[in-house]
Amino acid sequence: MSPASAALPPIVLIHGLWMTPSSWNTWAERFRARGHVVYVPGWPGIDDRTPAEVRADPSSLRGRSIGEIVDHYDAFVRGLDSPPIIMGHSFGGLFAQMLLDRGLGVAGVGVEPGQPAGVLTLPWPTLKSGLPVLSNPFGKGGAKPLTPAHFHYTFGNDLTREESDREFEANGVPAVNQVFFEGVLSLPRTRSGVTAIDFAKPDRAPLLIISGEIDHVVPAAIHRTLVKKYAAGPALVEHIEYPGRTHRIISQEGWEEVADHALDWAMAHAVAPGQRSAAA
Repeated sequence: MSPASAALPPIVLIHGLWMTPSSWNTWAERFRARGHVVYVPGWPGIDDRTPAEVRADPSSLRGRSIGEIVDHYDAFVRGLDSPPIIMGHSFGGLFAQMLLDRGLGVAGVGVEPGQPAGVLTLPWPTLKSGLPVLSNPFGKGGAKPLTPAHFHYTFGNDLTREESDREFEANGVPAVNQVFFEGVLSLPRTRSGVTAIDFAKPDRAPLLIISGEIDHVVPAAIHRTLVKKYAAGPALVEHIEYPGRTHRIISQEGWEEVADHALDWAMAHAVAPGQRSAAA
């Protein structure tokens, strides 16, 4: 590690459902070029395997829970020498919010993040995105394969079908079904849901929510409701929506603009855990 890197906060990137750590390759390399140490640990069961390896044997994804995954990242973050900037995409963005709720990180960025308990907005594109998993409650503990057609709807809706199929081969993996079921079923359970957080927590690290205008999985309408929930507390939460961006925002053409804004915002607003009460 260079002296310059040691002076900057490390960055932890958390991938989402249907993806692996490789989905963050674009942002990770860009942030490393800016001098940061960047960690991209996979969910338990995915770890550091490639998308092709996960598709070939998804058995390790079965039965994984949100609690297990968030505890995995909690232990990873607490094991670092200094508190990091925590960024997450999609379900990874929900996990980032839950980690900030535990007092971790100097700043957080939810990139098209999933919603915690209490945010009941569910537009039709979100429901359609989850139907292949949610339509079979008997498959709750399984790992539903992601089809090229469904990938085109959920991630590649700015691409031709041929282009989307290439993206699917490069990055798509089966769903961790239990995570999807737990996330949806916890939404109305504001205090007891597995994804419940304290929206009014005064000493939470600053949080930026990033939306994509044509995201089918977590549309901006969800994030507008989410930001209103966070307005109950004094901790800083800001929201930005990018036009023309899909759920593939972290690799979609023009991703550099989004990545740079995310890091610039996090660096400008980062607050060490011990200093946040006074700042709030």
